[in-house]
Amino acid sequence: MKEIKIESKLYEYESLNELPDEVKSLMMDAFEARDKAYAPYSNFFVGAAILLDNGEIITGNNQENAAFPSGLCAERTAIYYAGSKYPNAKILKLAISAASQNQKTTSPIPPCGACRQAIAEYEVKQKTPIEIYFMGVQGKVLKSNSIATLLPFIFDKSSL
Repeated sequence: MKEIKIESKLYEYESLNELPDEVKSLMMDAFEARDKAYAPYSNFFVGAAILLDNGEIITGNNQENAAFPSGLCAERTAIYYAGSKYPNAKILKLAISAASQNQKTTSPIPPCGACRQAIAEYEVKQKTPIEIYFMGVQGKVLKSNSIATLLPFIFDKSSL
């Protein structure tokens, strides 16, 4: 037996104001999407904004349903819409912001496991990494250069 060591490198910005202008604008789009989320059960509101290589920006937010788990996360809402409307466009950047009515979200909140898998599918499909930026309502922002940083050992079509 041998040990396998996995390391992830993320980049931390102290606040929204440290982000490059293009990313700051994308995060503001994620804020706007977050404010329109439908989350009457969890009171946890998430917004996502995607920058495509054709210049289009696609947003999504979480949509809950009383029949759990029929709802959909913000990241997958945006990714699936982008894939449906612009099937040949590549996703360059993804910005995510989350807020809770139960507590102040000042720490970066990453995508859930199901969203990481969806991001992985599109990253593999387009053969280029997707930059992922995530935060709470305020405070630090984390950046990952690829979903592989957040989801090592991805499951993709090569496993089938």
